[in-house]
Amino acid sequence: MKIAIGNDHAAVDMKLEIVSFLESLGHEVTNFGTDTKESCDYPIYAHKVCQAVLEGEADRGILICGTGIGISIAANKHKGIRCAVCSDPVTAKLTREHNNSNVISFGARIVGPEIGKAIVSAYVNAEFQPNERHLRRLKMVEDIENGLDFENN
Repeated sequence: MKIAIGNDHAAVDMKLEIVSFLESLGHEVTNFGTDTKESCDYPIYAHKVCQAVLEGEADRGILICGTGIGISIAANKHKGIRCAVCSDPVTAKLTREHNNSNVISFGARIVGPEIGKAIVSAYVNAEFQPNERHLRRLKMVEDIENGLDFENN
């Protein structure tokens, strides 16, 4: 699997651990994040990862900042991106299975390296389950994204 990864200054060490982990599993990882701990702006790296996913250069994206929150907000401003903040492997698995998330984020100041690896593993090993309920809800999300109204049943 091709994975785009991005991070800000708060997550350099975590990113390096996650890249090494993913590569050890046989994934191809493209680093769009910073490699220095000098203060920088996370929206830059969210944008780069999301563009790679949207343009088909990567199958999925992983974003890491201090909390995972700011970088996920920036990611979700991209039409077609569904990014979830995950602090445990269960949410990482379920966001892929139920929401067809193409990007996840987490916080280097929130989870340690082993939980980070477990989150990433759960996410990359999960597949979307396109049942009627999930498809209906994703269509509603797309309608919102496209500025359309929908009926709430």
